[in-house]
Amino acid sequence: MNEASIKTPVSQAVTTVEDAIKAANTIGFPVMVRSAYVLGGMGSGIAENQEQFLKLAHNSLSFAPQILVEESLKGWKEIEFEVIRDKNDHCFTVANMENVDPLGIHTGESIVVAPTCSLNQYQIDLLVNLSTKCIRHLGIVGECNIQYAFNAETNDYRVIEVNARLSRSSALASKATGYPLAFVAAKLALGYGLDEIGEMGTTNSAYVAPQLDYIICKIPRWDLSKFVGVSREIGSSMKSVGEIMSIGKSFEEIIQKGLRMIGQGMHGFVGNEGLTFKDLDTELSKPTDLRMFAIAEAFEAGYTIDRIYALTKIDPWFLGKLKNIVDYSKILGGYQRIEDLPADVVKEAKRLGFSDFQIARFVERPNGNMEKELLHVRAHRKKLGVLPSVKRINTVASEHPDLTNYLYLTYDGSDHDVPYYKNEKSVIVLGSGAYRIGSSVEFDWCSVNAVQTARKLGYKSIMVNYNPETVSTDYDMCDRLYFDELSFERVLDVVDLEQARGVIVSVGGQIPNNLAMKLHRQAVPILGTSPLSIDRAENRHKFSSMLDTLGIDQPEWRELTSMEDIQSFVDNVGYPVLVRPSYVLSGAAMNVCYSDDELEEFLRMAKNVSKEFPVVVSRFLQNAKEIEFDAVAHNGEVVEYAISEHIEFAGVHSGDATLVFPVQKIYFETARRIKKISRKIAKELNISGPFNIQFLAKNNEVKVIECNLRASRSFPFVSKVLKRNFIETATKVMLDAPYEKADGSVFEIDHIGVKASQFSFSRLHLADPVLGVDMASTGEVGCIGDDFNEALLSAMIATGFNVPRLDKGVMISSGAPKSKVDLLDSARLLQEKGYTVYATSGTCAFLTENGVTATEVSWPDGTGQGDNIMELIAKHRFDLVINIPKNLSKRELTNGFKIRRAAIDYNVPLITNSRLASAFIEAFCHLAETDIQIKSWQEY
Repeated sequence: MNEASIKTPVSQAVTTVEDAIKAANTIGFPVMVRSAYVLGGMGSGIAENQEQFLKLAHNSLSFAPQILVEESLKGWKEIEFEVIRDKNDHCFTVANMENVDPLGIHTGESIVVAPTCSLNQYQIDLLVNLSTKCIRHLGIVGECNIQYAFNAETNDYRVIEVNARLSRSSALASKATGYPLAFVAAKLALGYGLDEIGEMGTTNSAYVAPQLDYIICKIPRWDLSKFVGVSREIGSSMKSVGEIMSIGKSFEEIIQKGLRMIGQGMHGFVGNEGLTFKDLDTELSKPTDLRMFAIAEAFEAGYTIDRIYALTKIDPWFLGKLKNIVDYSKILGGYQRIEDLPADVVKEAKRLGFSDFQIARFVERPNGNMEKELLHVRAHRKKLGVLPSVKRINTVASEHPDLTNYLYLTYDGSDHDVPYYKNEKSVIVLGSGAYRIGSSVEFDWCSVNAVQTARKLGYKSIMVNYNPETVSTDYDMCDRLYFDELSFERVLDVVDLEQARGVIVSVGGQIPNNLAMKLHRQAVPILGTSPLSIDRAENRHKFSSMLDTLGIDQPEWRELTSMEDIQSFVDNVGYPVLVRPSYVLSGAAMNVCYSDDELEEFLRMAKNVSKEFPVVVSRFLQNAKEIEFDAVAHNGEVVEYAISEHIEFAGVHSGDATLVFPVQKIYFETARRIKKISRKIAKELNISGPFNIQFLAKNNEVKVIECNLRASRSFPFVSKVLKRNFIETATKVMLDAPYEKADGSVFEIDHIGVKASQFSFSRLHLADPVLGVDMASTGEVGCIGDDFNEALLSAMIATGFNVPRLDKGVMISSGAPKSKVDLLDSARLLQEKGYTVYATSGTCAFLTENGVTATEVSWPDGTGQGDNIMELIAKHRFDLVINIPKNLSKRELTNGFKIRRAAIDYNVPLITNSRLASAFIEAFCHLAETDIQIKSWQEY
C-alpha cells in the first residue's frame, strides 16, 4: 500500500506480548488490537490504557500466532467496496456499502446500507478511484473486498482491510445488487475475461456495473439474552449469530422492515413495548445490541440529532431519517380511530415502513388481540386502495428491460413489475428468516429441497425469505423469490397476489409454523398437515390431553398461577423440577431447580406469577436418555423415519446435544415402544408431511417430551446419513405426488453419523460456557465414520477440538459423585496412554483411591494443594479441560465459572458433560487422528 501511496493505519505486527507493549507505547493509546488469520474480529478490541491492553494482547495471542497493534480510528465512518478485476485489467466496483455504525464496531455487528447514503459524489469518486488503484497494484484477478476508515469532515481515509477473496460482505453485495460475485470470480479464476462472461443473473453481461434504484439494509441478529452474565456491549469482535436484509425505496422503510425481520418481537423502529433504558447517554455512547431502540427512546425523550450524534457518531443523515419515523408516529397518534385515517396519511405511513399493527398501536393503542387489530387496519387500508407494489430487482436502474424473478414489496410505487394470475400449479414456501440460536442453515436446507422438489414436479415455486446468507434467497433456486418479511401481513400480501394452490409452512422452522393458524383463519390453504393438528401439537394443554387419551406417558407437569400451587406440585413430584415462566427478565427462559431456595430465587426473576403470567413446572428426570424420532407421514401413516440418540443425558438442550444415528446404545424394547408411540401420534394427528418427536427413556420406560409437526434441526443430518432425502418425500406427500415408501433394508447401513454442536463462547465475554436446558450453540457439524469412535472423533475435530498432545495434560474437575464414577474408566485410559492427569482436590482424591495417578491443582481462590489452576490454563499446560458442575444451580455454576471461562478465554478445549468427555477420550485413545479415513459422502 505504501508503494502505491495508499494510506493505511499506523500499525506493527508482533508475535509476543513484550513486543506488543513496545508497539503500543510507540503508537500511543488508544490502540486497536487485531488477531491475524481469524474471522469475525476474533480476539480483537480497542485498549484505552496499558491495563486493558495487556489483557487484550494475551487473549489475542491465544487465537493467533501474530497480532496487529494499530492506531485507533474509532468514530470514523466505515465504508466498503466490492471490486472485480479480470486478467485484461478490466476493473470496476460492483457495490459500495456504508456502515451506519462508526468504526470501532465490527462490520458484521453493524447495520449496513447499500449504496452509501451520507457521502457526497466527490467522496464516493475518491474511494472508487482508490479501490481500483488498490486492486490493480495488488495484482488481484477476481473479486476483493476493501474496507475504509473515512473522515467525512476532512476527506482523510485509511485502508483498514483488503480481503482478496469472497467474504461475508461479498455475499451481502451479491444479494444487494443481484450481481453473482461468486460465479464471476470463479470464471475469472479460470481465465475468462469480463467481456467473455455474458447473459447472467440480473445483468446482460458481467461487464455491466450494477446501478441501484432501491436501497438495502443489513441488520445483525444477536441472541445475547440466552447467556447468563454475558456483556451486551458490541464492538470489534462479532457476537451476532445471523443477519437480515431488507429492500425498499427509502431508509425509513428498510430500517423499519429490517427491525421487524430480526425476529425479536419488535414491530419496527417505534411502537415497541417492554424496553426501558436506565441511562440513555450510556446506552448511546457504549453500544449494545439494543442501541437502535435506545435512539428511538432518546428522540421520544427530546434528544436532538446533534446530541445523539455526539454520543453515537452515527451520521446525522441517518439520524434525521430515524427522527422522521418518530415524528410521523406522533401524527398517527393524533387520530382516535382507524376509520378516521385518510388515504394520504396511511400511504405515507406505509412508505415510511409502518406495519399495519404499528399503525393500530399508535391510533387505537390496543392491549388485546394483535391479530384482530392488524386485520382491522388491513381492511381499512385495502378499502382506501393503499396496496403494496411488487418491484423487481433491476441492477441497471431501469435503463434496460430486466426479466429477473427477484422481487420485493414497497409502498413507494404505483404498479407491479410482474404479471399476476391464478395458478393451481404453483406453491408458496415460507423460509426460515434470520439465523439464530435454534434455527440455522438446517432449515434453509429443508426450504431449498422443498422448492427444488416442487419444481421437479412441475410446480411454479415461490419462496419468501429475507436472509442474505442463505441458498434459498438465491434467485435461481425458485421461479419467484420475494425477498421480504415473513410476517403475517406480508405473507397475506403474497398470497393475495399469487393465488397459489397453497402454502408450505413446515420446512422453515418455527417462524412459518407459528403462522399456520393465523393463515388458516383467513382461509389460506396450508399444504400438508392441517393447522388444527399443528395447534393440537403446539398447545401444551391440548397435546397433553391427547397423550392421556392415547395412554402415552409424559413427564408430570402443571401450569400454575400461584406460589402455593407451585410448592404443592413440587412437594408431590420432588426435586429437581424444570421451570418455565411465561415472562422473565435477564433472559433466563427456563431452568432446572434442585431446592426450595433455587426455585424461589429463579421465580423472583419472573414477572408476578399469576393467571396472566402462569408458570409451567415439570418433573425433571435425571440420568434419562433423550431420543429423537424424525419422520414423514402421509394421512397419519408413517412412511419413513429415523431414530437417533443423544450422547448427553436429558438436561442438555437437544440443539446442543451430540446426536448419534443410527442409535448405538438403546434397548430393542425401547426402540419398539418409540416406533409404536410415534405411529399412534401420527395417526391421531393425521399428519401429512414432516414431524419430529422427542422422547425420554430410562429403564425401558419411554415418555414423550414434545412433538413438532414440521421438519426438525436433525432432518438434514439423518437424510445425509441414511442417503434418503426426507424433505423430498415430505414435499411429495404435501403436493399429493407419488413417492417411494421406505422398506426395512433402507435402515441397514454400515456407517454411523455423529452431529456435534459448535459454540461461540470465546466471543461472548463473561458468559458461562456450561450447557443446560436453554440452547446455546450457534452452529453444528455432521461427520460419518465406519464406527462410532471414528465418527465422533471426526465431529469433535470439526468443531475445533484437537486430540491432546502427550506432552500436555488433561485437567479433570468433576463435581457430583456420579460424574466421578462416569469418568473413572476414561481417566484410567488416559493414564495407560501416557497422559498426565491433573485434577482438583475432590476429584484427585477419588482418582487416587481408585488407582489413577493424578496431579492435584489448587482452585482459582487458592484453596487446595499444588499449582493454581488459573495459572496453568494461562500457560497452556492443558490440552483439554473437563469441568463438570455438580448440578446447574447458581452456587455450583459460580464455583466452576472461573475455570470454564479461563479455558475459553485462553482457547483451551473445554467439555462440561461427563458422558461426552468419556466418549471423546475413548475415541482419541483408541483411534489416532491419522487413522481417520478420508472418504467422500458418496463412498459410504
